[in-house]
Amino acid sequence: MAGTRSPAPGLRERKKQQTRQALSRAAVRLAVERGLGNVLVEDIAAEAGVSPRTFNNYFGSKAEAICARHLDRARQVVAALRARPAGEPLWEAVTQAVLAQFGGEERAPDPEWTAGVRLMTGEPALQGEMLRADAIAERELAAVIAKRTGTDADRDLYPVLVSAAAGAATRAATHRWLRADPPVPMGPLLREALGLLAAGLPAPSTT
Repeated sequence: MAGTRSPAPGLRERKKQQTRQALSRAAVRLAVERGLGNVLVEDIAAEAGVSPRTFNNYFGSKAEAICARHLDRARQVVAALRARPAGEPLWEAVTQAVLAQFGGEERAPDPEWTAGVRLMTGEPALQGEMLRADAIAERELAAVIAKRTGTDADRDLYPVLVSAAAGAATRAATHRWLRADPPVPMGPLLREALGLLAAGLPAPSTT
């Protein structure tokens, strides 16, 4: 049986969420195209069709706006795992939840786009915000894993380790995706990384 679903948000909340997402998308797009240092809050607000004051109502910095999309996708993985069948093996459920958000990316990316993303994610301010977002997402994922496995995320290592391992696999696949030459799709990299974890991370063959 799938996990219980949260009530659908009201119209006002949906509009707020849409504005937040529009600002985050605009921040990512402009930072990739121009470089983070060449983008102002005013630029992001104009791209999203709102005022700088509205931007400041949602985010405290450009880095936070950019990482909001990353955190939202990670939280969608959490929601997808919560909805997976209760009797499904854990790693299969985790893999399907991750692939539901990232696995559809089966085409090789535009090299100019990945080059821009590499530059953007190399910014120290953004790296700190990404670490914060990853920590939030891994705590929330650990809580769902604990519920599925009958453990306690505050006392037991298992759900925390599984969550951290899944996060590390996603980051490793993303790192490979951003630097692959020639470019490769993201979906197969994620399946490989999570499959290695599900198999117990066996040592690579030397023959």
